[in-house]
Amino acid sequence: MTTVNPAPTAADSGARATERFAADKTDIADTPPERVDMLAREVLEAVHDTIRRHKLTYAEYNALKAWLIAVGQDGEWPLFLDVWVEHAVEGVATEHRHGNKGTIEGPYYVPGAPERGVGDSVPMRDNESGSPLVWTGQVTSTDGSALSGATIELWHADSDGLYSQFAPNIPEWNLRATFHADADGRFEIHTMRPAPYQIPTDGACGKLIAAAGWHPWRPAHLHVKVSAPGHELLTAQLYFPHDEHNDDDIASAVKPELILDPRPRPEGGESIDYGFVLDRA
Repeated sequence: MTTVNPAPTAADSGARATERFAADKTDIADTPPERVDMLAREVLEAVHDTIRRHKLTYAEYNALKAWLIAVGQDGEWPLFLDVWVEHAVEGVATEHRHGNKGTIEGPYYVPGAPERGVGDSVPMRDNESGSPLVWTGQVTSTDGSALSGATIELWHADSDGLYSQFAPNIPEWNLRATFHADADGRFEIHTMRPAPYQIPTDGACGKLIAAAGWHPWRPAHLHVKVSAPGHELLTAQLYFPHDEHNDDDIASAVKPELILDPRPRPEGGESIDYGFVLDRA
């Protein structure tokens, strides 16, 4: 019998995402004061301009203030920033690239996933539900040369739209693994097709979604980080065709170049062939 896991609460997911960010993001830049001054002034000026153009009332200002406090109390700053801001940062940071398009990392990445060999499966439960997915591809450089031993980190939600380490009663590394390409840069990964899911809606971010009349859905996707010595790290999400939320993803992260072309397999499930081209560092 398949066990149905309870959905994570916003507070619990937010706390885990906040803890993970504090533990993993050690590359925070020492930004010069003049750039901090410029960025802070322009962000505040944009806020002030919005207030003046739309004649913000004190009642609306106090509602905003209460909501910002709630975002912090719920631990949802990683969720808020990753859903509504990160796609713009990612676009600017990678606009110079000639290789594969990337997209946002999101709040659910965990480094150090177990290593698996070429052709292996990601860790999964014995009764893991969903449709089997076999993914093959090759990692190359922009000059066409194969990147031997390239690293592919994969993580994704399960068939209930839940992530291990962020939802209860799921094994620690479920549907998370690190793979290495062979001498020709080729890889083969066995996993399960993920499901679309709603971001947590019982916290402050959910209140914003409800108040604005938005929806909380993300289309089904595979998360990857692809790296090789001497090349830029690629972070991407790969999407499936015909998902109803590819065109209105709450995180604005879908790009046409990242939509897969699954093919049915005679033995059941699907196969995809999608490789990566990395830019030199």
